[in-house]
Amino acid sequence: MFKPIPVAIGLRYLRAKRRNGFISFISMASILGIAIGVAALITTLAVMSGFQREIRDRMLQMAAHATVSADGEAMTHWRQAVDEARRDPRVVGAAPYIETQALLAGPRRQPAIVRGVVPDEEGRVSVLAQKMVQGRLEQLTPGSFNIVLGRELATWLGVGVGDSVIVTTDFQSTPMGAIPQLKRFTVSGVFEAGYQEYDRGLAVVNLRDAQRLLRMGDGVTGVRLRMHDMDLAFDVARDLALRLRDLRLGQFYRVSDWTGDNANMFRALKLEKTMMAILLSLIIAMGAFNLVSSQVMLVTDKQADIAILRTLGLPPRGVMQVFMVQGSMIGVIGTALGVLGGIVLTLNLEHILRAIERVLGVQLMPEDVYYITGLPTQLEASDVTIIAGVALGMAFLATLYPAWRAARTAPAEALRYE
Repeated sequence: MFKPIPVAIGLRYLRAKRRNGFISFISMASILGIAIGVAALITTLAVMSGFQREIRDRMLQMAAHATVSADGEAMTHWRQAVDEARRDPRVVGAAPYIETQALLAGPRRQPAIVRGVVPDEEGRVSVLAQKMVQGRLEQLTPGSFNIVLGRELATWLGVGVGDSVIVTTDFQSTPMGAIPQLKRFTVSGVFEAGYQEYDRGLAVVNLRDAQRLLRMGDGVTGVRLRMHDMDLAFDVARDLALRLRDLRLGQFYRVSDWTGDNANMFRALKLEKTMMAILLSLIIAMGAFNLVSSQVMLVTDKQADIAILRTLGLPPRGVMQVFMVQGSMIGVIGTALGVLGGIVLTLNLEHILRAIERVLGVQLMPEDVYYITGLPTQLEASDVTIIAGVALGMAFLATLYPAWRAARTAPAEALRYE
């Protein structure tokens, strides 16, 4: 009794039984269409966010959050840089590194990145030691010229633990011409990061051996950093470079972080997620289109009721509000069901996937293809809110034309044959 008249009538129309059962069917189809579209969109974006998180986490297990390197030359004062970095409370760990492109040759050849590290310090910036499947990282002792390969790289080269690999780097000018710098290394271990870029394209040696291979003396490529908050990686690395410049060590420094080094990949993932959201929004649009049809048919069915309301003094604006309320409530119900269904489906998606695999007797997510053993999902409140807002907006827009048409009903014409 305390509701405005248009709202009360609109809610009554929503609950009332229809003389034309087909209109009720179309209304239910509208609710289901919106609900299915919202649930599908929430689940799909949650899966895509989960895969993006999984890729990022696996990548950052082997890569530093940020690096500070000398611009165009070897960093000679890297010990001061490591000490300065460790004084920063935002930094978890810092370690020197050398990185270069090289050609690895066993029974077969394959280009790869050769990274020189200090095994005792590597645990501060990566989990390489925990990813070893054969051998141990501590076997990379200075002067041993041992090398650790990614699993796919070792398979591609056709080598295993104990075999030899020839590492060829840049050419060096000599009186006899350009001669490549090469050195024979012994494979002492194999790691598996679960990320193809490292498993197929990374080889790790001791820092001292890399210095001898590249004739760098006591210099390194730079310092790798790991932060408590990886979103602050660039700011922390820039602050470190500025402090090193203030020490007047005679070098200029270059700063990079994980977002810049992998910008193309994250940009592609974001674009893919956006395009998928736009395409799946068409399902919600289909439900909204069904809502337009059901509302137009309802307006036609309620011509006499509209005429009576007009003769009782309800203005055209009030008539329009009646059908906007009724149609919007259909959108609210569909959206609410879709949000609830999408959240429940996302939280139980892995169990559903396992059940389907048991019933069909197939493996839908083979580990050797996707590098994962489950289906990662990540529900983000912002995604759910945006999806619900889009669905409600479409439903509201779908009510405008039928409501406007109802407001234009002429009472005399509608009651002439009643």
